[in-house]
Amino acid sequence: MSDSSPFANCGGTQKGWLRFKDTMARDIPWMRERFDDLKSQNLQWEPPTLESASTPSCTVDGQDMIMLSANNYLNLTTHPKVVAAAVAATQKYGAGSGSVRAISGTMDIHLEAERKVAEFKGVEASLIYSAGYTANVGLIPTLVTGKQDVIISDELNHGSIIDGVRLTKASRAVYPHNDVAALEQVLKQHSDSERKLIITDGVFSMDGDVAPLDEITELAEEHGAMVFVDDCHGEGVLGDRGAGIVDHFKLQGRVDFEIGSFSKALGVQGGIVAGSEQVRTHALNHSRSWLLSGSQPPGVAAAQKAAVEVLMEEPEHHARLWANTDHFRKEMESLGFDLGMSTTPIIPVMCGESAVAKQLSAEMRQLGVVVGAILFPMVARDKARVRNQLSAGLSDGQLNEILVAYEKAGKIVGLI
Repeated sequence: MSDSSPFANCGGTQKGWLRFKDTMARDIPWMRERFDDLKSQNLQWEPPTLESASTPSCTVDGQDMIMLSANNYLNLTTHPKVVAAAVAATQKYGAGSGSVRAISGTMDIHLEAERKVAEFKGVEASLIYSAGYTANVGLIPTLVTGKQDVIISDELNHGSIIDGVRLTKASRAVYPHNDVAALEQVLKQHSDSERKLIITDGVFSMDGDVAPLDEITELAEEHGAMVFVDDCHGEGVLGDRGAGIVDHFKLQGRVDFEIGSFSKALGVQGGIVAGSEQVRTHALNHSRSWLLSGSQPPGVAAAQKAAVEVLMEEPEHHARLWANTDHFRKEMESLGFDLGMSTTPIIPVMCGESAVAKQLSAEMRQLGVVVGAILFPMVARDKARVRNQLSAGLSDGQLNEILVAYEKAGKIVGLI
């Protein structure tokens, strides 16, 4: 019987084929219709496949490419010290931790990583989660109790913040993006609320601009509000040696909840809650996404600690990231591209229509550069863009290749 026969994988008989057919998943009409609707608008996700390490020079779907669409800002995913730490810890402790952290899954290497994070950021303590997403959705609901409390959120906050807020019963208010005067008015309108929680991104992931956290913190202190900042894209990018937005504005001890990430500039995986020892104790006892999630593998925890140590000991990675960022921004502006509001290594090329963004991304891919098209509903319908994420690992030669490709592609799609 040939391998192409429908019976080949089910025992080679018609009876076997019938048993196989009976176990095939049934069609779910609403799910199919929803996906068909996405496809009709050309909004479905079709993730490329990375076939090498996530570094500026990589292999994507079988082709050698320059990566300009990764969160690996400091190029630490392959740093020898980080990789060696992961291997050594795996050999010592095994592949997994065996439990959730709260029961028997906390190893000494987890605590060492948390102490190193706190030392680096200049705060009392930290608690490491499985991801930045789980930190937000797990911690936010523990900070308010009901309608007598209010959460005040920037209109462009990350989806994980939005999901965390939706899990609460608190009253909600949204202020225009980075508009401190509007935030003050909202605070005055909710002066009678028992608990007031202001939430903002640190670095906004689609626009690459930075929250005025110093002004937000001053307002919070005037109005008796708590401050919660999601600095996942600022971790390793802003502040002294990349210590984050709180360090950038020298607000240690004044910002109540600082959320960070190991999954971006630090090149590993995981989320961070940093602040006081009291905040750590609260999160450890009340945050369900921490209490109910499996403990991170010891190799990951060791790599987390090593990545922070690299930042503390090797400031050249942070310096190179900003040198690359400044050069790329200057040259792209000289070519005539609209780079929006960016002041960080996240630099969008504003395209307007989704079709233009998708075409620009495709043209860049043909020229050997991976960039991401950001479309509705991730951004407003008329705010589609191609997002560039700079890396310390990009060489001068690679940056020049990228700029040459953008000049060609930008002319093809009519942006310059």
